[in-house]
Amino acid sequence: MRIYDIITKKRDGFALTKPEIDYFVNGFTKGEIPDYQISALLMAIYFSGMNEEETLNLTMAMANSGDLLDLTKIAGRKVDKHSTGGVGDKTTLVIAPMVASVGIPVAKMSGRGLGHTGGTIDKLESIPGFSVSLSEEKFIDNVNRINIAVVGQTANLAPADKKLYALRDVTATVDNMSLIASSIMSKKLASGADAIVLDVKTGSGAFMQNEEDAICLARQMVAIGTGAGKDTVAVVTNMDEPLGNAVGNALEIHEVIDALNENGPKDLMEVSYVLGAFMLKLAGKTDTLEEGIDILQAAIENGSAKSKFKEFIEAQGGDSDILMNPDLLPKAGIIMDVIADTDGFVSSIDAKSIGKASLVLGGGRETKESDIDYSVGVVLKKKVADRVERGDCIAIIHANDKEQLKIAKNLVREAYRFSKTPVPKQKLIKWVVTKEGITKI
Repeated sequence: MRIYDIITKKRDGFALTKPEIDYFVNGFTKGEIPDYQISALLMAIYFSGMNEEETLNLTMAMANSGDLLDLTKIAGRKVDKHSTGGVGDKTTLVIAPMVASVGIPVAKMSGRGLGHTGGTIDKLESIPGFSVSLSEEKFIDNVNRINIAVVGQTANLAPADKKLYALRDVTATVDNMSLIASSIMSKKLASGADAIVLDVKTGSGAFMQNEEDAICLARQMVAIGTGAGKDTVAVVTNMDEPLGNAVGNALEIHEVIDALNENGPKDLMEVSYVLGAFMLKLAGKTDTLEEGIDILQAAIENGSAKSKFKEFIEAQGGDSDILMNPDLLPKAGIIMDVIADTDGFVSSIDAKSIGKASLVLGGGRETKESDIDYSVGVVLKKKVADRVERGDCIAIIHANDKEQLKIAKNLVREAYRFSKTPVPKQKLIKWVVTKEGITKI
């Protein structure tokens, strides 16, 4: 088998076989096939596409290229939840303790943020003492003992994906649906869950800004999961404005605490309840979405989800006193209000601009090597459809640098658009994609 022949075959629009895909993935991972030939193949894939079988085979080859997390020692049916990334998206940290508190194991590997989107691991690391690095033995023990553990991805999880993504990033081949879907799902399959719930974001702050593209990605990922023998559901959710009010690591942990204290923003809770309810359904605990939502709402109301979050923090070395005193979280030295200079209604908030504001303040990464300031970010005081009067505070910026503050303030101002007439609330849950098809919810 020769890589030259594989490139030629895909260039001419033919489907690659499983042995051919395994050959180029393994050869590239081991350094036996040079970058320039894989670059040519990626461009051929970009233009010729991949069918469903090819995409599944590529995903499995990447998943099998490194460590496979064995969760069979954990009792019960393990359901993973993954978001394609957004602004203010702290749903994992609300969902995980809710789901764990009602007896469903949550054994999760999460990522760090890059660019304007935040990462679950960065948010957790803003909790004093919290460790996202556990041995596999400790990880499994925590889940068996308290039903929950969340750690960073291991260095050797789907290494083929890391190498291929780095090459896609510099060869303008990122935006291919099969390559995107296989990249995401290779890590999910390597993580060892029995079933997968996917939160596919669409809108100004999402990777998939176009709703049709988000649906296409959701379909492909569900097909991959199903083909790999995993029950998989994708929920397409709105990211035209930030989810919740807080954007920034410690600020988002503060909002998670509010949520577990029955004081979470309505949009954050709606998305969290729906995603969590699908986790309960795939775990076999419930038959309907409505039943799952009722169970999760009860876990918030009776305090069991908050108690589980406390156990989770303590089990991973964190200071659980933050639950009673959120001021123990990192705090910025400069806090500034952004004031409305007009009357009306908020018609839109560009989520990407708010994410960029947090990034500029130091709350995100320009590159993978960037350091993060856990204390900074933006808290929105007005959301879409809210009434605003001149002089109202529309957002609060938390900063540690005056120059960064100026840039962030301009970005926040630019993000807001106003209307003289009332504006309807945006629909948060747009579509649900399963192996049976796509439905509105």
